[in-house]
Amino acid sequence: MVFIFFLALILFGPKKMPEIGRQVARFLNEFRRASNEFRSQIESEINSLETSTRPQQQILPPLQAPLGSLANRIFNPPAPEKLEAAEEAAAEAEAVKRAAAESVARRAAAENEAVAVESGTAPSPSKAAPDA
Repeated sequence: MVFIFFLALILFGPKKMPEIGRQVARFLNEFRRASNEFRSQIESEINSLETSTRPQQQILPPLQAPLGSLANRIFNPPAPEKLEAAEEAAAEAEAVKRAAAESVARRAAAENEAVAVESGTAPSPSKAAPDA
């Protein structure tokens, strides 16, 4: 750099050096401004393409409670139709459970009666006392 300075001083002389320095500074400033403007235009185009091609990413998850949680049921109650359907399904399930329990109870009673008849502790239906 110093070598270039001395070469310019010898070629142009000390009287023209300030003017040449100003011209070089103007050229460098203009070049820097143009390159910064070009870079900003390219970056703005890249950013606009990125935002148009992919949806916005959220930093936080959406403000919804997990499905099935108490908060979700409080703040987002089900529609009346869904509520009625759920109640009907629960009632049907309870009826099925009751019928299954009665069936198991009848089967257990029949088995107990069969065991009692076989062991002779209970009267058999054919040896029952006649009604007078």
